[in-house]
Amino acid sequence: MEHDFWLQRWREGQTGFHQARVLPLLQKHWPALGVAPGGRVFVPLAGKSLDMLWLAEQGHRVLGVELSPLAVEQFFAEHHLTPAVHASRYGTHHVAGPIELICGDAFGLDEAVLADCVGVYDRAALIALPPELRARYAGELQARLPAGCRGLLLTLEYPQQQMPGPPFSVAESEVVQRYAPAWQVQRLERRDILAQEPHFAARGLTALSTVVFRLERAAHSIEAIKHEPRYLR
Repeated sequence: MEHDFWLQRWREGQTGFHQARVLPLLQKHWPALGVAPGGRVFVPLAGKSLDMLWLAEQGHRVLGVELSPLAVEQFFAEHHLTPAVHASRYGTHHVAGPIELICGDAFGLDEAVLADCVGVYDRAALIALPPELRARYAGELQARLPAGCRGLLLTLEYPQQQMPGPPFSVAESEVVQRYAPAWQVQRLERRDILAQEPHFAARGLTALSTVVFRLERAAHSIEAIKHEPRYLR
């Protein structure tokens, strides 16, 4: 899936994935992670999500990355924020208070810029990517986060043959395959949401669930954790 696809979606206003409210599942499950106030939280493929504001209100510093300049501009304009702007090898940084939003390619971020991230929040990044990019996302980008980093991952599950992505259906088994053993993976909740998402039903879906996972980056070496449980229920 090329960059131009997402840039065109933003140019044409095809942003049905954007939510006009903070996600209730974030508000429900985030506090139990125990991410310390003041800690930095990484939000990949951030768009102009209101969830970034909520995370900042919890006392976190937020580091988002978003490909579309329009999404970045709209985020700050819609919330009457005037960011300081500077460029780096990662892209164009926009900083307002505790929120930093990099306009650039998420895959271009490295361990240096992610080194102080103690949390990660993925509401719509993994499910926005086709299988080959999901492998890179989990195996490369997420692998650059430091040991002990904790976060929430939200996915969708539906009969993939009934609707082309994005968003893509990502099965629980794939999440475990992509993340373990480098991450401890714990399913927190599965919820049937088809009745609350009529636009997906209109596209032909007969089933749709959202699944919330707790993630924690392993602090041990890969060899040590190969003999530990890969998945917590």
